[in-house]
Amino acid sequence: MAYDEFLADRARLVLKQKSVYFEEKKMMGGLCFMVDDKMCFGLDTDKKTGTPRLMCRVGEQNYELALQKQHCRQMDFTGRIMKGYVYISAEGIDTDHELDYWIQLCLDFNPLAKSSKKRAKKK
Repeated sequence: MAYDEFLADRARLVLKQKSVYFEEKKMMGGLCFMVDDKMCFGLDTDKKTGTPRLMCRVGEQNYELALQKQHCRQMDFTGRIMKGYVYISAEGIDTDHELDYWIQLCLDFNPLAKSSKKRAKKK
């Protein structure tokens, strides 16, 4: 499994406590949490360390502020830096309070996020 199921359960609980409707999609070798048909945040495993991490879509306004936080780094999933997205290592989401902080930051940005274009179905 490419993501930590315990972390996924914790993330689900945070969203349910906030009464947020969400969908889950397995993608990019991990698990993405979709809110309003937009990727809000995701979970995967750091290939170098083998530890779980959180992929946060925080937007460009919160990007620099997020990077100042401990255990946060630029997201370079494709080999190049993705502005507006950050990785949070396992140490940065160890407590429920820390996980809630990062998920809330993603939820705050979500209404401003652009939705991916839907691909046309082949006939």
